Amino acid sequence: MSQPFEDLQTTPTAEELVDKAFSRAARAGRAKDGLDAQQSMLQTASNIASDNLENVVTGWPDFDDLDPFYYELADAIMASNTTGEDAPDIGGIDAVRQHLSEVGWASRKTADIRREYAERLASSDIDTATKIRKQAFARIADVVEEVEDDLAAVGAARDDLKTLPDIRPDEPTVVVAGYPNVGKSTFVNAVTNARNETASYPFTTTEIRVGHFDGADLAANSERATPASHGHIRYQIVDTPGLLDRAPEERNDVESQAASALEHLADGVLVLVDASGECGYPLDTQLALRDDLEARFDVPVLTVCNKADRSRDVEADLYMSVTEDENVEGVLDAVIAAIDYEPELPYDGS
Repeated sequence: MSQPFEDLQTTPTAEELVDKAFSRAARAGRAKDGLDAQQSMLQTASNIASDNLENVVTGWPDFDDLDPFYYELADAIMASNTTGEDAPDIGGIDAVRQHLSEVGWASRKTADIRREYAERLASSDIDTATKIRKQAFARIADVVEEVEDDLAAVGAARDDLKTLPDIRPDEPTVVVAGYPNVGKSTFVNAVTNARNETASYPFTTTEIRVGHFDGADLAANSERATPASHGHIRYQIVDTPGLLDRAPEERNDVESQAASALEHLADGVLVLVDASGECGYPLDTQLALRDDLEARFDVPVLTVCNKADRSRDVEADLYMSVTEDENVEGVLDAVIAAIDYEPELPYDGS
């Protein structure tokens, strides 16, 4: 499953949509004469408006079908940027649902206008038909302008979500956590930089960094016996600065919800600590964050003492030094073993 919002098309503004509908209608009218011209203009304008409004709605995925990770992450992002105009306490996905519902109503209403005025045109003379068609145009424009704010809100939500990271919840994922300056980004870069697969994605005041590594690469370099099946698996590794690098009480509501989304994603968590204290945070504070993560994540959580070349004065599951290239692959090997991911094989009915 890839990023569910990456294919969302640009949302037209109300002004753009009205201009498009009426300019296309004018061209259609010039191609015919008399009553046929008025009927063609009405049908074209209505169809353009109705279809484009409907496409705005149907272009969005069904929120109820989203993976829980993407649902919560999208809800957190949109909660910080969208509110329902008629219900200011509504935000996030519920606000976007409301805006899409209004756009859907406008699509149906413009189609109703076409049917209503088409019947009146059929029994009119040319002068009356022209007046009726102009009345229909005015009503279509009013309907589209009535959802101007809804279109703008949907467009803003689309822009926010289109650049979400392409994280695949069906692939095994390692989340890297720990206080700032303990070496998280250096570790992720060391694991993924060789294949240039690390990317950063803005998220409010933070960002999510996603990289990948293959079990085959690890098995080839590991001193441990790695199951052969691991060699066919691509693992995701996620660095979340600003989300899992401080105590929960220091996060705002949106960041807390985004952190909760990661609980649906993680198959294993590496908590990096710096026993030397050079990161600027006391060791007991770092371990308190580790304890909170162990309580929140129902997956293996491994404590990794990084900068082990400077200090090992902490009880940890693993010790490494990224800068000295010491036991980096051993840490990956250990978390893969802890996750113990088994790929689903095609069913063999024999």
